[in-house]
Amino acid sequence: MNNTKTGRFGALVAAALFGLAAVGCNNAGEGALTGAAVGAGTGAIIGSFTGNAGAGAAIGAATGALGGAVIGDQNERADRRAREEAHRSDREYQEYRRWKEQQEREESNDYRY
Repeated sequence: MNNTKTGRFGALVAAALFGLAAVGCNNAGEGALTGAAVGAGTGAIIGSFTGNAGAGAAIGAATGALGGAVIGDQNERADRRAREEAHRSDREYQEYRRWKEQQEREESNDYRY
């Protein structure tokens, strides 16, 4: 394999591993740790193809930590928005039920007289 093909293959492997690891990151801290670990591993692999595994691991860890933190933060925000929406929907449903029960009571009172 020449260096161009090796670099492309390494980049593809790094992107695939980072994508798989980022899916499970629920907050910025988890994302940073997972991203750093995956980045260091893939950076070391890619760096070993070019003859400098240590530099590749360091660059991969820094890049992975940053990317993982961003993805983890976005996942956490999305989860928070979903919980808030569910809570709001539940509250609106409860208000509707109370209104409906009040309407039924008033309607039954109208028939008594």
